[in-house]
Amino acid sequence: MSQDTVADTLNRMMNALRARKPELTVKTHSKFLLSVLAIAKLKGYVESYHIDSNTKLLKIKLGKLNGCNAIKPRFIVKKDDIEKYTKRYLPARNLGILIISTSQGLVTHQTALEKNLGGSLIAYFF
Repeated sequence: MSQDTVADTLNRMMNALRARKPELTVKTHSKFLLSVLAIAKLKGYVESYHIDSNTKLLKIKLGKLNGCNAIKPRFIVKKDDIEKYTKRYLPARNLGILIISTSQGLVTHQTALEKNLGGSLIAYFF
């Protein structure tokens, strides 16, 4: 278990997907991870997630997910370079999202392009 909760959780999500399990439980979580999961839920890659009040475990129910991963090292991208990284990490042009940490919070790469924002690459989902 490393100290990167986002990378650990996304790896666990992929392992659950490969094992054809519809949900998983994670012991360690953070507000940052919950923000990433909120974006994934908006796009349909995560069906639901909640923190159990008794055990403090994060329970995640997978949605229409084909693949996800954290991006390491966390590249800093300008608004003009986002297209290059979408070609690198996503399988097709309109399939999937990159999550970018900007000065206005976590956003998808489409939102970053619309608002002319750059930032740090966090993860991708497709």
